[in-house]
This record gives sequence, structure tokens and C-alpha cells, in this order.
Amino acid sequence: MPDSEQKFRLIIFDWDGTLVDSTQRIVDSMQRAAAEVGLPQVPDAAIQNIIGLGLPEALQAVWPVITSEQLEAMRTVYAGYFVSGSQVAMDFFPGAREMLNNLLNQGYLLAVATGKSRKGLDRMLHDLNVGHLFAATRCADETRSKPDPLMLQQLLSELSIAPAEAVMVGDTTYDLEMAAAAGVASIAMGHGAHDDDQLLACGPVAICHSIEQLFNRIINNG
Repeated sequence: MPDSEQKFRLIIFDWDGTLVDSTQRIVDSMQRAAAEVGLPQVPDAAIQNIIGLGLPEALQAVWPVITSEQLEAMRTVYAGYFVSGSQVAMDFFPGAREMLNNLLNQGYLLAVATGKSRKGLDRMLHDLNVGHLFAATRCADETRSKPDPLMLQQLLSELSIAPAEAVMVGDTTYDLEMAAAAGVASIAMGHGAHDDDQLLACGPVAICHSIEQLFNRIINNG
């Protein structure tokens, strides 16, 4: 178990771009889906920048002119590309699976707060065989999208954890802004969607560029 001096009891992870190297697959899938639905072409960076938001919020940010019909079509078409239509590889970042198991074995509670849909997260938890590692999870389609703090507040309430006992780990400003709004510390991952300057502007306690760095930061009292 973490000793009495340990700052964090609960480690809350974002999913895409934090634990799973999926940024390029998301971009590829959304570009393909947008072309099929008839939305205008946008730079890859525009899509990368909204990773972490709930899908409706993300689509409206990238394509402000999107119609309700196109938005509904994108839900289905994008999911199809992401699940099986994209040829871009996707897996855990090196060491992520081992880190999760090590943290769990040391007595930390683990949770997920993600912009993915419940169906999408459950599919990945099953496919990667890691669902049993997490005490609780929240998805954007069952609460408010990041950076609203409700997702974290619900996790803290469910697990009976005070904000000061938790840390949010994420690769986007949406993760870090959500944490700040909930009174939760944050650790930024620099290998995902947003660059270091964007992340550091949000005041994380640290920025890590590998899973090994993240693990060491957590076990050394955050």
C-alpha cells in the first residue's frame, strides 16, 4: 500500500494519447469519415487539437457549420473507421500496461476519464484486457465533456476520494483544465495531442515524456 506520506491515492488517466498511442488513428479515421459525410477538408492539426473532447463538441469545434444530420452520420462513420477501417496502428505506449499493473500492486486506485464514448472505451478495455485494473471510469457521453470538472467530481464521489488525494494524468489542455477546475493536481504527458508549451501553461505539477518518467513521478510522491 502507499505509505501514510503518499500524496496521491487515486490516479486518473485520460485514455487516447496518454495510455494509448492513438492520436494518428483518430486523425486518420476522422478525416476519412468527414470526407464520406461531405464535410470540408481541414488540416490534421485541427483534429489533433480537439482530441479529448466529447465527439459532438469535437466535431462542432472543427466544423462549426456541421449540420445535425452530418453530426449523427459522423458518429457512426467515424466509429467504423476507428474500430476497423483505419490502417493506422494503435496500442499502449511502451510500458503502459506494466505501469498500470505495478501501480495497482502498490495499492493505488486507478480510474479513467476520457472523451471516448462508453461503447468505445468498453471495447478497448475488453480488447486490451485491462478493464479489471480500473476501479471506475467515466466517458464523455455519460457526463459533461472536458474541460468541465463534472467527470472528475463523479469519479471522486464514487470512490470516496478527496480532490487533494487524486491526480489527473493527461496529454491535452482539456485534461489539465478539468483537473484544475475540480481542485485536482495534474501531470501532463508530452507524447500526445498537445505540445509542451500548451500543457505547461495549464500548471501541471510535472510534464513527462515517457511512461517510465510518469511512473517514477507518481511513486515519488507525485
